Amino acid sequence: MNSMGSDRFRKAIGKVKDHTRISLARVSSSTDLPELEVAIVKATRHAEYPAEDRHIREIITLTNDSQIHVASCVSLISGRLDKTRNWIVALKVLILIQRLLQDGDRAYEREIFYATRRGTRLLNMSDFRDMSRTNSWDFSAFIRTYSLYLDEYLEYRMQGGREKHDDEPEPEPVTLKSPVDGKTKDNLFSRLQHLMQLLERFLACRPTGPARNHRIVMVALYPIVKQSIYMYYDMTDALSILIGQFRELEISDSVKVYEFLRRVRKQFDELDNFYDYCKSIGLARTSEYPEVAKISQKRLDIMDKFIREKSGTSQYQSESEEEEEARSPEPDKKEGKLSQDDVLNLGDGGQTVEEYADKVGLAFYDGGPANHRSSQPGGFSPEVIDDMYQQARQNSGNIAAGSANSVAG
Repeated sequence: MNSMGSDRFRKAIGKVKDHTRISLARVSSSTDLPELEVAIVKATRHAEYPAEDRHIREIITLTNDSQIHVASCVSLISGRLDKTRNWIVALKVLILIQRLLQDGDRAYEREIFYATRRGTRLLNMSDFRDMSRTNSWDFSAFIRTYSLYLDEYLEYRMQGGREKHDDEPEPEPVTLKSPVDGKTKDNLFSRLQHLMQLLERFLACRPTGPARNHRIVMVALYPIVKQSIYMYYDMTDALSILIGQFRELEISDSVKVYEFLRRVRKQFDELDNFYDYCKSIGLARTSEYPEVAKISQKRLDIMDKFIREKSGTSQYQSESEEEEEARSPEPDKKEGKLSQDDVLNLGDGGQTVEEYADKVGLAFYDGGPANHRSSQPGGFSPEVIDDMYQQARQNSGNIAAGSANSVAG
């Protein structure tokens, strides 16, 4: 049988399977809500085109305000995933899960989160393979990375990184000029760590081969691309606060900020390339994408020099140098001035900090001169500073290592 004939045969078999499953659900459903199982099959059928939104909306409506129905839905979805080896069905199920987490009852978060961690087949798709056709490798790979992203996103929300709901109080705002106490600083570091991990998962979702332009893949990509834009804003917001307070941070925390920026520099470059691909296929309006900040090596070198000077490793100067500094009304920017604009290259064409703030809603401000020394006698030795860098780099590097290992299969 040639490839065209086998493709027709496969589609016919898939249609028969869906029809049979729907008929069985209507007469002998495993739940007390047969229409729920019917809607799930219709939303995840074998046809190679996106599911009709009305079936997904029906599932959301049927399970609203009912923990029992939410649990039944998750069980049915898991069973559907467990039995299929077809990439179309598997991807449609994952799209359905994403919609339930986004628009469904809030009980879905806990139900899916704990079911996945019990080993239930939901977001643990790292071993998925569709061996039924020769061109399915790229689709199977996308399913593996997409499921990992959804799992990471769900964990992020369960740990408190959720969007604010209408019935929740407004959090106390933290601005660039707000003093960063220990708790706020730790929260910012933790939030950045989670966001970097989540962004790493998102970047791994860039489709390849025939999956790059497939309609079902585009449907899956659109909502997570929108989420990545909010992630980007959250990351730049947190980084801006830390950079704004950079001169007041302890040495070890300054090193952490430096390592965050070093890692984020690579991620932002990849994100910019990902967005270029999305624009090229018409995924969302071009105006919806942010102008991704560029972090140059020169900016990182400025921070590194500042950290080492503040630590006391470069504090020994001659009297003539100190006298020369005292006579200078403003230190040269290249030699010591550190601000958000120094670190985040806000684009070409002379764009000012204020113009960028108007565009993305970030409150940048000029951090001012940073030419001061450690108040501690002797400061830190170069070896101690290098150890701090190494430790921070290992912590940051674990993000990429964990992501690469989990996708390798």
